[in-house]
Amino acid sequence: MTFAGRELHSKIAEDGTLSLSLRDVETGAPADDEIIVRIEATPINPSDLGLLLGPADLATLRESDGDRPGLTFTVPGARLGSVQGRLGKSLAVGNEGAGIVVAAGKDARALEGKRVGMVGGAMYADYRRIKARDVMPLPEGATAAEGASMFVNPLTALGFVETARREGHAAIVHTAAASNLGQMLQKICLADGIPLVNIVRSDAQAEILRAIGATHVLNSKDADFQARLTDALVETGATIAFDAIGGGTLGSEIVQAMERAAVRGMGEYSRYGSDLFKQLYIYGALDLSPTTLNRLAFGFQWSVSGWLLTPFLRKAGPEVANRMRQRVADELTTTFASQYTRVIGLAEALDPEVLRSYERKATGEKFLIDPTKG
Repeated sequence: MTFAGRELHSKIAEDGTLSLSLRDVETGAPADDEIIVRIEATPINPSDLGLLLGPADLATLRESDGDRPGLTFTVPGARLGSVQGRLGKSLAVGNEGAGIVVAAGKDARALEGKRVGMVGGAMYADYRRIKARDVMPLPEGATAAEGASMFVNPLTALGFVETARREGHAAIVHTAAASNLGQMLQKICLADGIPLVNIVRSDAQAEILRAIGATHVLNSKDADFQARLTDALVETGATIAFDAIGGGTLGSEIVQAMERAAVRGMGEYSRYGSDLFKQLYIYGALDLSPTTLNRLAFGFQWSVSGWLLTPFLRKAGPEVANRMRQRVADELTTTFASQYTRVIGLAEALDPEVLRSYERKATGEKFLIDPTKG
């Protein structure tokens, strides 16, 4: 038993040429603990773009010759060091998706014919063979589009809350907060009674969050942003931030505002600053420039770290991971609903104009790939 289909691959050659192509692949029969899923929906997340396009210069985009659509880019020499481990390797793209189980091994027969959500890479394809443990049956009546994004964004948002609780923080700051992930986080915090300070970059983004009940929404472009941020931190007591921007000074500004909020409550001056511990986690790279920290403005009780979902889940353990997954399934069409602005076929993902649109990662724009559309 084999299933013939296509798979979207990204490859960086030794000379710095990044190529995107659709490959013809055959998916063989599943092992006893595996299933084969015909993919019906798979989202384009920022984390997918990190593998799809890597550090390529988008201005160098050009179309490849051939029967199938293909694109090439140039990776600047100064950036090649960051991708040494993938040079010469053709990598399948797509973190998560959903579809119908069309074949199952003997230990997974109960899943045959069911619609499932799944995570594990190589989802920009017509078919995916995957371990049964890496999928979750969708609730009765749920569509593939509703289940396609049930892992990365929902579990990340829940992971932020879990991290804050484990580390003893009472309130959270979040940047790029009007994203699909940010809206999920706001809904979780409202339901769980956790104060959340949302930072956005436009009034339109602020309205998105206020419409779902957000109390603290700040536009980082406003002239009084720093003062309003400090006031919000005094009110909420937020001492942990999750930053999707990465580059530039915003992360530094948040930690500095936390210190200012703490100093307001100090009875006497200390040359070492407050004794309040402040944590900044960087989990995204919407800004690829270096992260700039004005560390002398923080006092000496602070930390800046990276945050990724997979290491968090590994550290949290299976009990926590299963609890989080079950909550996502229970609230799939409410708290964790994803909104898509455009559905494209698999081949369309390699259309230059379409690629330029989803690569912008614009707030309020989310693309979904449906391989059955071509």
